[in-house]
Amino acid sequence: MASLVNLKTFTDKRGNLTVIERVVPFDIKRIFYIYGVDDSERGGHRHYETRQAAICIRGNCTIYNDNGLEESSVLLDSPDKCLIIEPEDWHTMHSFSDDAILMVLASEYFEAADYIHTPYQIKCAI
Repeated sequence: MASLVNLKTFTDKRGNLTVIERVVPFDIKRIFYIYGVDDSERGGHRHYETRQAAICIRGNCTIYNDNGLEESSVLLDSPDKCLIIEPEDWHTMHSFSDDAILMVLASEYFEAADYIHTPYQIKCAI
């Protein structure tokens, strides 16, 4: 199931510095970011292999996850929150603020065959 990690942030009179180091449990092969989203829902899939780390570096959005056994919704509203999304997590991103920028770090390069577009129909053991 998806899990929330707090990123180390250093704050002083000059501002904030947030570090992504030794907290993402995979090697990063791809980075993408989503912004300028209207009231649409993004995502709507899970993966065979890809793990992801989602960070809303500006504004906020909500990520819904369903791993076939349990469901959760996580509000990402600070750039020091990082949601680790496992391959089995069917996920959607929604309720983006107008200024939201959602950055996603991925463990695999893009491969269309890695995507599962069918949501879980019934809850089952994984």
